[in-house]
Amino acid sequence: MYAIVNIAGQQFKVEKDAEIFVHQLNASEGDKVSFDEVLLVGSDNSTTVGTPNVGGASVSATVLNHQKGDKVVVFKKKRRKGYAVKNGHRQSFTKIKIDSITA
Repeated sequence: MYAIVNIAGQQFKVEKDAEIFVHQLNASEGDKVSFDEVLLVGSDNSTTVGTPNVGGASVSATVLNHQKGDKVVVFKKKRRKGYAVKNGHRQSFTKIKIDSITA
């Protein structure tokens, strides 16, 4: 069984026991979190599409840890003007493990 779920403004295809990185959540390591915004639930023989959400469906997960992603370098330059700016950014992520999908 799989589900398409909206987590922190992004849509993810999740299955039981899958580990995914999502934008940082306000939860501590080891906490249980639940997502009620399930857009689609599918299995081998049937698929349920929500309008916009599937009624009564939820996805529960456990927070494993918080991490930072790879550095992204932002470099701006205007030729012949002596203007060059170099900045960096590291996005914060939360690693979660999907415990169950309830349809």
